[in-house]
Amino acid sequence: MSPAQGAWRTAGTVCGLVLGITWITGESARLHAEETAALTFEASIPLGAIRGRIDHLAIDLARRRLYVAELGNDSVGVIDLDTRKLLRTQSGFDEPQGIAYVPATDEIYVANGGDGSVHILKGVDGSPAGRVELGDDADNVRVERSQRFVAVGHGRGSLALLDPVRRRKMDDIPLHGHPESFQLSSDGTRAFVNVPGAREIAVLDVANRKPLESWPTGNLAANFPLVLGEVEKSVWVAFRSPAKLASFDAATGKATVTLDTCSDSDDVFVDSARHRLYVICGGGRIESWDVRDPAKPARISSSTIPVGARTGLFVPELDRLYVAVRAASGVPAAVWIFKPSPLPN
Repeated sequence: MSPAQGAWRTAGTVCGLVLGITWITGESARLHAEETAALTFEASIPLGAIRGRIDHLAIDLARRRLYVAELGNDSVGVIDLDTRKLLRTQSGFDEPQGIAYVPATDEIYVANGGDGSVHILKGVDGSPAGRVELGDDADNVRVERSQRFVAVGHGRGSLALLDPVRRRKMDDIPLHGHPESFQLSSDGTRAFVNVPGAREIAVLDVANRKPLESWPTGNLAANFPLVLGEVEKSVWVAFRSPAKLASFDAATGKATVTLDTCSDSDDVFVDSARHRLYVICGGGRIESWDVRDPAKPARISSSTIPVGARTGLFVPELDRLYVAVRAASGVPAAVWIFKPSPLPN
């Protein structure tokens, strides 16, 4: 099934979809030409008549629901991944940026950049369950693996730790500037945080609630996406100025690899089963990298997406990469689904 046919089959008769299908049809030949062994376009799920920038995504695996933080529309989209249809568009937010689902409490955390609040919603129906005020620019959200706390970057430089049982802030760890993407170690004791305003990657001692190290990024600026490599020995960071992908030794903070990558990156994900990285870029590309040898990464392919689509979510349990596409130039707002293909023999 071609990308155009896949988009048509899953889309239904949603207002504005015809323009989007026209765009996908026009791009299908180029998509096929560029796809190699990394990603195959599978389907498009329309998000309805929403406007503006789309930020991060979250997954409820038990219900097979995908949550989409629709920053420019002050809403959250809820998608049924079984039917590949939009269930609802929920309003009442103020520039929602980060979003996460906490299975232990069956709740969704939505971080609002506009007023600095974190809305807590019930997983069953999206109804309000609580609210935490962080003061300013609540952004990325991460759930600690054992679900002891939820971490939220916010303000001019803090990582807040929230108690998911009591629905309140436990502590703040200071930073040298506003935090962008960050990741928690698997044991929850450390956090690696992009701080682009300070041109650094901060390492936090989460267990003792204090900064631990600062890794200067030198002439690499605008470090937004960050992910921990396999077995957490490396920290992969994508920079926008210049457009580079770099790996840092998680123990020493030294840059070990620096590579050219696509422009305007905002998300990067590890596919451990295939030893790959997927870098999503607002310049209109997804780059796939083979990192079987972390010292010698190799670009596998570069897939076309609409310009401005720069956030997404890779879900290993479903073996899919979901990419948020904002409405622009005849392309309707949607979530595009990519299927990773097997490694060549």
